[in-house]
Formats: sequence, C-alpha cells, structure tokens
Amino acid sequence: MSTPRKEPGGISTVTTRSDRDIRIERIFNASRERVWRAYTDPELVAQWWGRGNKLVIERMEVERGGHWRFVEHGPDGIHGFEGRFREVTPPTRIVQTFEWDGMPGYVVVNTATFEDLGDGRTKVVTLSLFHTTEERDGMLKSGMEHGLNQSYAALDRLLAGAADERRRHHE
Repeated sequence: MSTPRKEPGGISTVTTRSDRDIRIERIFNASRERVWRAYTDPELVAQWWGRGNKLVIERMEVERGGHWRFVEHGPDGIHGFEGRFREVTPPTRIVQTFEWDGMPGYVVVNTATFEDLGDGRTKVVTLSLFHTTEERDGMLKSGMEHGLNQSYAALDRLLAGAADERRRHHE
C-alpha cells in the first residue's frame, strides 16, 4: 500500500488495494460539471492530458463502444495511447480501456468516478485494473505517478483559468 503524497497544486493519493490495481484520488477546485467537461471535451483534454506537452487528439468518441486515440509529442519522443469507452454515465462515471503504443497488448481498464463534494469542489477517483501484478508494478515503476501529477497540475491551471474567465464575464 502506497502512502498519500502531497503534490504541487493539489493532493493526489495513489494507493494499491489489491495486487492488480492502482487507485488514484484527487480533489479539484471546480464543479463536477466543469471537471466532467475537462475530461470529455477534446479541446479541453488537449490542454491538460499530455502533461503540458503538445497533444493531438486523433479520435475521441465519448460513448459506449467509442474509440479514443491521443498522441503526445514530448521532449522524449512521440507516444500514442488509445482505448475504447466501456461506459459513459454523465457526469458521474467513465469506464475505458487504456493501451500505450510502446507496449501493445497490455490493456488497463480505468474507471473514473466524479463526486460532487457540495462546496464547488469535485473528487475524482480513478481505479486502474491490470491483467497481472507484474503489469501493475511496471506501471508504478514507469514514472506514471509523476506524469499523472504533471497532467493534474495542468488540469488545475485549466480549471482555474475557466473560473477566472467566468468571473470576468460577471464583472
């Protein structure tokens, strides 16, 4: 079991509950509807998902059975990721597969839930289920947590910018 870590811009808790999963919990300072949109609108996803690197969204069909494919252009090269949506229940739950081009055939099932905390904040919990313990451990050792927190910091900035924009329109 990993221990919770405070990360810049927010708190991400990364734990393992079984020998095949990773559980990530993060609270965002935005309404559930805004966080949901940031996860499902391709224009917004492109601004945060790739850790701040250029992200090309080749496909994003946010519906059951829909295909998604993102290509990240970073300083260490080009990385493709893709999968299928298994469940899309706005604005509370997304279940999708995840596969990295660098390891074809190793498919992770990610379940993300979006909880309205009632105070303008949203808790996102992502449970990643791996086929084997070795695959899960490989992901943990890959630097995934650092990359995840870079992406979440970019999402924090995006959500803060949206809040600033709304305030300007109401002044």
